[in-house]
Amino acid sequence: MEIKSPNKIYKRKYNLVFSCQYHIIFTPKYRRRVLTPPIDTRLKQLILEKQTDYGYEVIELEVMPDHVHLLLDICPIYSPKQIVAQIKGYTARILRSEFPELATKLPNLWTRSAFVSTVGAVTLDVVKQYIEDQRGV
Repeated sequence: MEIKSPNKIYKRKYNLVFSCQYHIIFTPKYRRRVLTPPIDTRLKQLILEKQTDYGYEVIELEVMPDHVHLLLDICPIYSPKQIVAQIKGYTARILRSEFPELATKLPNLWTRSAFVSTVGAVTLDVVKQYIEDQRGV
């Protein structure tokens, strides 16, 4: 039996065949507008460099001054909550050490909450377009 869908790319890992995409949004503490240049650029680099280590693939990524949009493909052996916690922990530690002004403005860089939604009710292209459209907001 072969699984085929013209719009989905299926991956294989750990005796699994999967396609699990999640739209994730998280914000700085108090929704402060601190993710401005050069912090936003460094945040993107940090998220991209941990893809292999943390078990996710970035499909789309956009950093706004007061929130982060991610479209991730995550292996189902990991929970989206676990991935978000790892991304937030790693980026907070590095950004606060490289940009000391963040430590003076905020007690913690990120809130404890996050928005996670599976991509299924709409097509992957619609979610990608939504994230790209956030650049113009």
